[in-house]
Amino acid sequence: MLTSYFWSGDVIRSRYVSDVVLSGTLDIPMPPAPLLADWQREIEKHMVLEPGDVEVMPLARARSRWPDYGRCVQAVSDWTHTLGLPDVLAHSDVALMVCRGARYHHDAEQYGGAAFCNLFLSEDRGLDVHFPSAGQRIPLRRGTALIFDTGQPHGVIQRGRSGFNAADFVPDEDYVQLFLTWELPIEDTLVARALKVDFDVAPSTALQLDEEQVRLDGEKVMVSPESGRWRSTD
Repeated sequence: MLTSYFWSGDVIRSRYVSDVVLSGTLDIPMPPAPLLADWQREIEKHMVLEPGDVEVMPLARARSRWPDYGRCVQAVSDWTHTLGLPDVLAHSDVALMVCRGARYHHDAEQYGGAAFCNLFLSEDRGLDVHFPSAGQRIPLRRGTALIFDTGQPHGVIQRGRSGFNAADFVPDEDYVQLFLTWELPIEDTLVARALKVDFDVAPSTALQLDEEQVRLDGEKVMVSPESGRWRSTD
């Protein structure tokens, strides 16, 4: 009974959190060397990217130096079409993100009305994205594509590890992963069908709330950043 309460217009709706994780490996070209160098400079000079951090990168500047950007987007669009989600990317916001691993977290306190669609751009660094509640672990390499419920706990951890430990991400090793992410509207009929989401499962509770949150068996919960397990917010 894991329930997400999210803003739908000016009202809070309820829905079950889906444990469906859609994944694939797409054939996308390596970003050009000048763009990779620009990303490295951005991270080193303008960011403090600690182990476990997930941050936004400047996408507009990257697109001007990325001749294959459209090819990457088309690869994701073609993949989503095979999942029964035609044209879903065209109506969704996109961002460029970077992480040095990722502590376990969920995103439904801010994006409860969305599912995420991610395309990873970096080479294999020996990292996996782990969905502990869903029991899925997916190797991250260039072309890895994912669609998942924002309320689903997830983290990026070292391959072979069972949890997140900042000490695994020593500064002299390259554990940085860059990825594009789209916010897919969870209320879209096709998105909801693909993730098997049921809506309005706790309408009386939803009427009492004024902020997005996730509840487990009626109790507001958060995610342990080390293990990915749910725990009470109290």
